[in-house]
Amino acid sequence: MIAVIAKLNVAKGKEADFEKVMLDLAAKVRANEAGNHLYTLCKDKDGNYVVMELYQDEAALAAHGQSAHFKASGAGFKGLMAGAPEITRMQVVG
Repeated sequence: MIAVIAKLNVAKGKEADFEKVMLDLAAKVRANEAGNHLYTLCKDKDGNYVVMELYQDEAALAAHGQSAHFKASGAGFKGLMAGAPEITRMQVVG
């Protein structure tokens, strides 16, 4: 399995709009991607966002990036982000 943590840099004052778009995407990922086992938006006490993701294998991760709902979500994030995400990929050990 492959784990991904995406740290998201959300523009100040855009948090509510970001959450709406991100939660919609998360629902679509969970409903449509059989190889995805976790896709959850989290926020720490300082207001920083991460998405925790878990995929069955490389094919499932590739399918996520090529999915229509993932590609379509890009337009919804325009103007909401203050920079590129920081992506960490990990191999699940146990």
